Amino acid sequence: MKLLCLLLVLASSIAAVHLETSGRDEYPTLPSHVFITAPSPTEAKSRFAMLDDVRLLANGLLQLGQSLREFVHKTKAQINDIFQKLNIFDHSFYQLSVVTSEIKEEEEELKKTTNFLKANNEEIRNLSLEINSKINNILQERTLLQSKVGSLEERLKGLSQSMVPADQISEITTLKEVIEAQEKTITNLLKAVNEQHDQLDHQKIKIKNLEEKLSFDSFQDTVDKPMDSDHATPDMFGYLTGNSTGLDTIDFPVDCSELYNKGESNSGIYVIKPNQSEPFNVYCEMGSDGGSTVIQRRVDGSADFDQTWEKYEKGFGDLEKDFWLGLKKIHSITQQGVYTLRVDLGDWKEEKRWAEYCFSLEGPSKDYTLHVSHLSGDLPDAMANSTGMRFSTKDRNKDNHRNSNCARNYTGTELHKLIQHNCCLMACIPITAINKTMSRIADIFVIFLTVVA
Repeated sequence: MKLLCLLLVLASSIAAVHLETSGRDEYPTLPSHVFITAPSPTEAKSRFAMLDDVRLLANGLLQLGQSLREFVHKTKAQINDIFQKLNIFDHSFYQLSVVTSEIKEEEEELKKTTNFLKANNEEIRNLSLEINSKINNILQERTLLQSKVGSLEERLKGLSQSMVPADQISEITTLKEVIEAQEKTITNLLKAVNEQHDQLDHQKIKIKNLEEKLSFDSFQDTVDKPMDSDHATPDMFGYLTGNSTGLDTIDFPVDCSELYNKGESNSGIYVIKPNQSEPFNVYCEMGSDGGSTVIQRRVDGSADFDQTWEKYEKGFGDLEKDFWLGLKKIHSITQQGVYTLRVDLGDWKEEKRWAEYCFSLEGPSKDYTLHVSHLSGDLPDAMANSTGMRFSTKDRNKDNHRNSNCARNYTGTELHKLIQHNCCLMACIPITAINKTMSRIADIFVIFLTVVA
């Protein structure tokens, strides 16, 4: 741009000089032989001034050329930098395209695996229904055989005074053998049904975690990871359909609080895996203040809580109705941090009371010793003297009373009077607990376990 301006200035100067000289030539003059004239001083000065302007213009053009050369060199360097950045961008875009295609292939593989597992789940379910129908038929046949045996026994009693015919003896023997064979068949079928149920639970866990891996958040997290073009895509089908140790690599939540923090807001049954434990189902109560793990619920009387030590250790009941989660599972949850225990009581008139405790539970070597301290609530502290007590059931007296068994005195592991008596453990509080402040029988009883943030 500077060069163009200087060229325009030079052109205009030359044009002006040319016009000046040509203009002078246009006027009529006398012949040279008429006058003897000397050069005008003004004309001589004008010629010297033009030479100075030309020299000045030449110097300006030289400086402009040097500046233009430097500008060209700088521009070339900048253009080279831009080309280098474009090459880097093209390479990065290519790597991103490769990673994106790998992720899409992995997603398709996961979808295929999910469909395969769902198909297997349906086959197992149909097989289970078929086995159940066969069991029902066998039970009916067994009932018929038992009725026949009963009639034969009556006939035998009538013939006890006389000689029993040989054909009847052989018929009785045959019927007994048939009954024994049917009982063995029923036992084997029940084992098969239990195995099928275990496989169904295993398949449900795999399907649930596959659906979580196929969610948008998991896909976005994978894209955001650092790119590595040399990284090989794992064989997801072999990984998921391998032996049971593959479950250890699945990122299960450790409790309901973690589920809530991951975005789950609906109450229901979920799979969790506390530290140093196998995955198991729990009922999560989701509220505005977070997720709580329900360890006991008694609302409809569908479960019998007068159980043995083994039952209380493993858990029993239906997670959708009345249930006890199990001492082993509760212990595995509480070993991960500090938890609060919340007890909710209610009646048919919708009057409710609650209490919260700081809570921990020792392991089986200490007979699941309870440690609680009252925090808040409008229920009187029914477990003030329960801390340090061991768990007791009707078949194992582990409490601190030598001459009595807490569980036997108060029906299984339950206390009939929440306020008047201390509890054998938190599971002792029953659906029929009498609350002095409410002056009626409690109809709803739920215990929640929540991690302390």
